[in-house]
Amino acid sequence: MSVQESTFHGFANPVDPSPAELRAWAYQPDSVPLASMPPDWDLLVSGDRLVLTLFELAMDPSCPARRFALHCLYIYAADGIRTNFRAHPKRRFRKLVEQAERDGDELMKIWAHNGRVLLARPDLFVYRDWCEGGLVRENRRLG
Repeated sequence: MSVQESTFHGFANPVDPSPAELRAWAYQPDSVPLASMPPDWDLLVSGDRLVLTLFELAMDPSCPARRFALHCLYIYAADGIRTNFRAHPKRRFRKLVEQAERDGDELMKIWAHNGRVLLARPDLFVYRDWCEGGLVRENRRLG
């Protein structure tokens, strides 16, 4: 049985979900509405522990929570770049960007492009765009 076919019954600990729980929720996001999650849940799950799961979800055009996963990738990128990669390994970020450029669709290619632009020009960071979903909603490339 695939994750998409199984029933998701909630998180054991929503503040620290497992990759399997996050993946199961992402294919049935109405089972636990985002509004019922802890405050700033997007910031809580946007770390190294779940980034590969978030990336996998964002790469899947059929994932119902794809935009949420993409939003978390923007947070992850900004957090790494703005802390000069004290928060997250630069190598992991670069590998994700390269994979998105190589295998991703337009949404993922835009994320990769924007990540490279912010890496080159950290002064272009705007909290609303990177951490509040602006770049996901507007689907735009930074110049």
